[in-house]
Amino acid sequence: MLKMQIAMIGLGKMGANMTRRLAAGGATIFGFDVSAETRTQLAAEHANIRSFDSVASLIAELPSPRVVWMMLPAGEISETMFGELTALLAPGDLIIDGANAMYKDSQRHAKELNAKGFKFMDAGVSGGVWGLANGYTIMIGGEKDAFAMAEPFVKILAPASDRGWIHAGPAGSGHYVKMVHNGIEYGMMQAFAEGFALLEAKKELNLDLAEVAETWRHGSVIRSWLLDLTADTLKNDTKLENIQPFVPDSGEGRWTVLEAVELGVPAPVIAASLFQRYTTQGKGDYVAKLLSMMRNAFGGHHVAKK
Repeated sequence: MLKMQIAMIGLGKMGANMTRRLAAGGATIFGFDVSAETRTQLAAEHANIRSFDSVASLIAELPSPRVVWMMLPAGEISETMFGELTALLAPGDLIIDGANAMYKDSQRHAKELNAKGFKFMDAGVSGGVWGLANGYTIMIGGEKDAFAMAEPFVKILAPASDRGWIHAGPAGSGHYVKMVHNGIEYGMMQAFAEGFALLEAKKELNLDLAEVAETWRHGSVIRSWLLDLTADTLKNDTKLENIQPFVPDSGEGRWTVLEAVELGVPAPVIAASLFQRYTTQGKGDYVAKLLSMMRNAFGGHHVAKK
């Protein structure tokens, strides 16, 4: 039986736990991170994890044909790493991009890398901090021969070897499916937040939000992992008084809405959930100020001032 050996570039929260799961599943991981402390600590945890102080030294020891999985932020950092890897790898080696990257960028990467003789796959990875224990949902795109190289590792990372992963199609399809997945996530989270806000606002009923959430978890048509996490949050802190009402947005939500516009597919829930995040970021403040001034101009309505 051939040894399963893979490089993991980027050992942050996701990359580190994916490395741990791969090691526990019998793979040998050649790991690199810019943080010496991170890579050293991780290598000390398991005999199957090897740490390298440079990408060049890692590639030099990783047997061919090589499989290199990148878990880096999309954008400049990933682009720089693509350049470094192509200078070190050999034709036939496989690069898997696990970033939350725009699918069009992944299609471009595939074209550029294939032209140089490299294989490429784009992998959307979902599971967050719970993936180590529960497994990751893997949505991966690329050619069949490339997937044959990636498949053993995908099956270790997934919740089970026969489920929780999909070879979605050609290059770009993995990140496209992950993009839409995250757009759906935006809408689901917004619906839960709005519903519990309504419950919290009905003071006269003195509703126990934690109990409501716990009740809904069992048999309800809206039961889900997101509801499980919400129930745990409310059980510990119903009022959320120390939490700032600020919600960041990631690229996938924006890209999903833009894709809906390009395709002419109505996606009002996802779009509204994205715009609500902008509101929490203060990006709607000017809108509200101007609305207030217009009401004052046409009707003499009161304007609240600082």
